[in-house]
Amino acid sequence: MEASAAKPVLRVAAICGSIRKGSWHRGLIRAAAEVCEESIPGLRIDDVDVADLPMLNTDLETDGGRGFPPAVEAFRARVRDADCFLFASPEYNYSITSPLKNALDWASRGVNLWADKPGAIVCAGANFGGGRSSYHLRQVGVFLDIHFINKPELFVWAFYEPDKYFDGDGNLIHAETRARLKEVLLSLQAFTLRLQKE
Repeated sequence: MEASAAKPVLRVAAICGSIRKGSWHRGLIRAAAEVCEESIPGLRIDDVDVADLPMLNTDLETDGGRGFPPAVEAFRARVRDADCFLFASPEYNYSITSPLKNALDWASRGVNLWADKPGAIVCAGANFGGGRSSYHLRQVGVFLDIHFINKPELFVWAFYEPDKYFDGDGNLIHAETRARLKEVLLSLQAFTLRLQKE
């Protein structure tokens, strides 16, 4: 008999709130995928692009609110199949971005597909490193029933020294931030496994 069972492979739906090609936040998601591949067995990142989602419009729904446009159906399927979520959320005007809010809304229509699953948030920005968007996303998550990890938090103060943290393509190059990102992912993994046992 084996001393301990192998950990299951958890699917992390990673959602970037920026649709800009060179976004630091997409770079954080790429770095998360690399960290999982290199050093976190049992955790795999699914980078879920929200750029093609139409703006939320209930006129686009069919079958009494149970049918959705193809891009929305595909997005909702990836949210449904995820064990947990990683949000990389820029801060716009003290809040989350419109692409992220749109994605959150689409996957909550009809059956709320976010409900009762864990999540983590990473941000990059100016003085607060995007912290206001993180806290606003947590507030939205209360209604959506997303269970966010509380610690560690990752706010990257990159606005004034971007070349210290990211290269010209938005890739994370700062070793200490990469190590902190790994701690976030490990916490998300542990919390997800704990909730799945309960």
